[in-house]
Amino acid sequence: QVQLVESGGGLVQPGGSLRLSCAASGSIEGFIYMAWYRRAPGKPRELVATITTSGRTSYAGSLKGRFTISGDNAKNTVYLQMNSLKAEDTAVYYCNLMRRGTDYWGQGTQVTVSS
Repeated sequence: QVQLVESGGGLVQPGGSLRLSCAASGSIEGFIYMAWYRRAPGKPRELVATITTSGRTSYAGSLKGRFTISGDNAKNTVYLQMNSLKAEDTAVYYCNLMRRGTDYWGQGTQVTVSS
């Protein structure tokens, strides 16, 4: 079993920053990558960023430059630093881990950008 626990969401004003964390535990050996997704109200889930075990990163084009994904292999934790937040970034953010052809998901953490 794989467990993913997100934290760090909350309410932030436009232009502010948040840092999300996702701690992975359980049978995670051999996983290929971890990722952040988000689902805004009334919209489909979208990929935000990915990071491989070797540290290679990729981003949704519209978010590159404002969001940064990073990882700590020793802690089995992945982070998402979000800067210059906008109202349209409001969503539930989900951590994802791909291992041996299976997707694992966290419970999600709410990010609300509002004044």
